[in-house]
Amino acid sequence: MRRLSLAFSTFALGLLFAGCNGGNATTPSTGTPGAPAAGSARLVDSGIGNAHFLRLMHTPPLPPRARHRITAAARAAARAGGWQRMASVPPFPNGPQTEELLTDGTVLVFDECSTTVYKLTPDHSGNYLTGTWSAAPSLPSGYSPLYFGSAVLPNGYLIVNGGEYIACSGTESNQGAIYDPFNSTWTAVSPPSGWSEIGDGQSVVLDNGTYMLGNCCYDYQALYNQGSSTWTQTGPGNGKDDSNSEEGWTLLPSGNVLEVNVSDPPYAEQYNPSSNEWTSAGQLPVNIVTGYEIGPQTLMPNGTVFVAGATGKNVVYNVGSGTWTQTASFPVEGGKQLDVADGPSTLLTDGDVMIPASPGLYNSPAYYFLFNGKKLKKMAAPPNAVNDSSYNIRLLVLPNGQVMEVDGSDDIEFYTAGKKADKHLAPVITSMPATLEAGSTYTATGTGFNGASQANFYGDDDQQATNYPLVQITVGGTVFYCRTHGTNFMGVASSQSVSTSFDVPSNIQTGTGTLRVIANGIPSKPTSVTVEGSPHRKR
Repeated sequence: MRRLSLAFSTFALGLLFAGCNGGNATTPSTGTPGAPAAGSARLVDSGIGNAHFLRLMHTPPLPPRARHRITAAARAAARAGGWQRMASVPPFPNGPQTEELLTDGTVLVFDECSTTVYKLTPDHSGNYLTGTWSAAPSLPSGYSPLYFGSAVLPNGYLIVNGGEYIACSGTESNQGAIYDPFNSTWTAVSPPSGWSEIGDGQSVVLDNGTYMLGNCCYDYQALYNQGSSTWTQTGPGNGKDDSNSEEGWTLLPSGNVLEVNVSDPPYAEQYNPSSNEWTSAGQLPVNIVTGYEIGPQTLMPNGTVFVAGATGKNVVYNVGSGTWTQTASFPVEGGKQLDVADGPSTLLTDGDVMIPASPGLYNSPAYYFLFNGKKLKKMAAPPNAVNDSSYNIRLLVLPNGQVMEVDGSDDIEFYTAGKKADKHLAPVITSMPATLEAGSTYTATGTGFNGASQANFYGDDDQQATNYPLVQITVGGTVFYCRTHGTNFMGVASSQSVSTSFDVPSNIQTGTGTLRVIANGIPSKPTSVTVEGSPHRKR
């Protein structure tokens, strides 16, 4: 039996690599600009390349089938634990998934497998639970991705790349689009030269503001220049030990990017943007990868990265010492080991990590936990968690400190933490005009404008980082958000002085008010401002 098992494993591994190259062992031509060099590591992230074998490891395109009715008792328990259901939800054709916080305080929510996008605007008090939905411009025709790379750029634009699915049909798409929030338009973005696939490639905005995108299936990445709409490929040959497949990328305070190998566990690597080199980040004390899946990697304010495992075991990386230790494991529930084989996490304003876990690969139900750097503590779950697996959940920390949860159903929930925000993580304003004019643009300067972390994590299927400043003005009890852009530094947990431009809304109420800079849901101390009407405004 042991020999048979080994033979099957060897055969399966052969199929894995063969399937990644269209069913043969040849590598793509090196004659195509930007195409992989001979010998480049390649693994299909989810197995679309060989439907007969690898498709078994394909992350499902839709949530698990609902098997349980949500009872009044379950809703009451969730509400007592800090969750509140949004009363009005727009008609998503397939269900809400990826959430992106724009720099004007609105949230774009993408529909699963369609071009539909909705926008959520907070109410006059800054509350999203009672905010207003509106239809946002649809993605370009034919581009209806699920599980893709994305990021809000320093100029306030939103870029989206790839898609493991298009219209819920398995394909490692190389399409892309960029959203211009000033004109409310989408424009198609060409892939890096020679990239026939991006799929659910991961992405990160480096501390210098450059957007880096991973190819789902090889060991190289590309850097995007928005001004010229061009890409510069990094690698192969720059030290990356394995394929990008299924990895999550975490921006460190040093500006480096940390990842845990999924194709080659139990090792980790760091990318140094200055040298364009990947180097070893050590060996994990335990294996946390199974089924070619892993959980999110959350940078915490204590200088560690909490990496949740698909095996139920978890590890912590100490950024200062560069060492790994095993930490608290997820428990066994109902006789089944909980884990995070694809799933989200979010950094709460008090410094704890919220994370859902579920049994095995893509199974329900989901349980929610808080990690404080040492221990995992079970917390109240939203009502529909009984039908969820970790993979179909998205979590986003909002400017008011609440967490928005979507799971593909019409039950959108908002969580309010019981503890206060950590004031040590708050932005500090050092320079700010005292008088503002409606419809005009100004500059705010200070420290901590990007927060202690990217805050919202998942991995290759979803990126919702919020390490950029928002500017909020309150006049007469009404909250207004100013769109920020031109942020000159995107690094996290930094004492570096950061400046950002912000546009005062033309419809803002005039009078004496207060201004705050917000990062990852944590506001600065208020600064007094006087808001005057625009001389061009009709009175």
